[in-house]
Amino acid sequence: MSIVRALARPMLASSFILSGIDRLRHADQTAEQLSPVLGRLSAALPVDASEKTLARIVAGTQVGAGVLLAMGKFSRPAAVLLSLTAGLTTVVEYRSAQTATTEGKANRRSKLAKNIGLLGGALLASVDTAGRPGLAWRAGQMLDSSKKTTAKQLKNADKSVRALAHDVTGQ
Repeated sequence: MSIVRALARPMLASSFILSGIDRLRHADQTAEQLSPVLGRLSAALPVDASEKTLARIVAGTQVGAGVLLAMGKFSRPAAVLLSLTAGLTTVVEYRSAQTATTEGKANRRSKLAKNIGLLGGALLASVDTAGRPGLAWRAGQMLDSSKKTTAKQLKNADKSVRALAHDVTGQ
């Protein structure tokens, strides 16, 4: 792992971890803040789950995925989960922010910029292959290799069939 990744992942993850811990500690406020989304989610689930429980799940997911990203373990799936929680937080905080005063508008704009920055960082982390080729590249290489192998096998088979036909016909 490069020094940049070793530093950047925990730095990015720290904000998510701290936010998730805060959300866990104040699950009632989190449930109230996220209620527009959690209410719909709760109604759509096949099990009976309260908004507070779902808020705890979101917060726990944020903490767990943040820890995984910071440690560099399953960092791409963890970053995807963090992107989802960051997107949810961005939408909810933007909609519920106070805009009656100039300070409220400035605070709303500042939080939006912060959340978009975190979302962007998490998205970048979700596609970071740590210098190793990604799945798409590997699949392309495998396809190219199989095409070359197949072409070589067909050419060898053609030679064998022609030689056999030559032996059979005597020409």
